[in-house]
Amino acid sequence: METLASTAPLTLTPGAIKELKKLKEQQEIADDFGLRIGVEGGGCAGMNYILGFDQKKEGDNEYDIEGIRVFMNKAHGLYLAGMEIDFKNGLDARGFTFNNPNATSTCGCGSSFSA
Repeated sequence: METLASTAPLTLTPGAIKELKKLKEQQEIADDFGLRIGVEGGGCAGMNYILGFDQKKEGDNEYDIEGIRVFMNKAHGLYLAGMEIDFKNGLDARGFTFNNPNATSTCGCGSSFSA
């Protein structure tokens, strides 16, 4: 089950990479865990993004983005191809943001979309 796909279908900005590495260190997350990125049904626009540390599961592709192990279910690639994940830390917003070219509409908070 140890397969490393060549090119990740999404990107993490330098701000997101910095924050993810900081979170992994602060939460003392084990090396066999990686960042799970995916989608699930729900939310006001139809689908929610999944973003969190998890272990690799059957049916996952694995990518390395700037030293961060990324796990993504193969079936989710259709919804996430070309997406950019950023981290904002300003007065108007703080948290991860998702810029998804596949989304036909999004909710006001940006964590839910339809494709």
